[in-house]
Amino acid sequence: MLPIDLTGKRVLVAGVADDNGFGWAIAKAFAEAGANVCVATWPPALNIFLNLLERGKLDDSRQMPDGSMLTFERIYPLDAVYDNLESTPADIRENKRYKELGDFTIDGLAARLVADFGEQPLDIVFHSLANGPEVKKPLLEVSRAGYLAASSASAYSLVSMVQRLGPLMRPGGAVCSLTYMASERAIPGYGGGMSSAKAQLESDTRVLAFEAGRKWGVRVNTISAGPYASRAASAIGIIDTMVKYCAANSPLPEELSAREVGTTAAFLCSPLASAITGSTVYVDKGYHSMGMAVAPPTEDRAPR
Repeated sequence: MLPIDLTGKRVLVAGVADDNGFGWAIAKAFAEAGANVCVATWPPALNIFLNLLERGKLDDSRQMPDGSMLTFERIYPLDAVYDNLESTPADIRENKRYKELGDFTIDGLAARLVADFGEQPLDIVFHSLANGPEVKKPLLEVSRAGYLAASSASAYSLVSMVQRLGPLMRPGGAVCSLTYMASERAIPGYGGGMSSAKAQLESDTRVLAFEAGRKWGVRVNTISAGPYASRAASAIGIIDTMVKYCAANSPLPEELSAREVGTTAAFLCSPLASAITGSTVYVDKGYHSMGMAVAPPTEDRAPR
């Protein structure tokens, strides 16, 4: 038996706001492997998430295979678009969903972790963050502001988090993120500059793997996950079609589960993957390997 054992490790999963997406499944997989899990949540979604937890609305999803309940050591507010409070616009700082939260920036998150757990509080950081305000627009119609916003939230946020959290990681630390194959192939309907942001994320993964590896001994990888119909992905507008199309045309003709991404994350961040860094790991039923469709689109809006 060769188990994934993360007992005694502390994980931060940034980008958990409900029980429906990859972030939740990733956090749950880390907990199942024995890790202590902290999560960071976008401030506008934080109160809703906390209320759902407190009222027991997520209890079914919190059930672990051994009968216990998924628990989080801490739930932090995080808007990873902002590096520090000084650079945060006044209208954000004064917004009712932000102003009572203290320092919700990446600097603030780093400071809270040190205050709560000491100088080197982390073993694993998982970046499950992405946002493209104009994701439904074709690239030919995207504004400069929309394009840069997608890059800031979805790609530079990883760079900023590694800059600030890398020094807080214990020896043998690992960082991982989520990408999508629109980084390397055209996916009609996945717009707003998000394909560019994912390409940046993958390029940055390789460079960060070198720099963070040499500086702190930290590994950096990214998971290229197949389409999954989470609440966040519904913003794309064609996610159900994407899921069905990929399932019909993959070597393994079935839909991807969030758990499959979660268990891959646990493996990549475990000592079992100690020689893997700078890699994009595909978890998509093999769809990335196909060069021609084998089944027709299921809807008129399907990619052509």
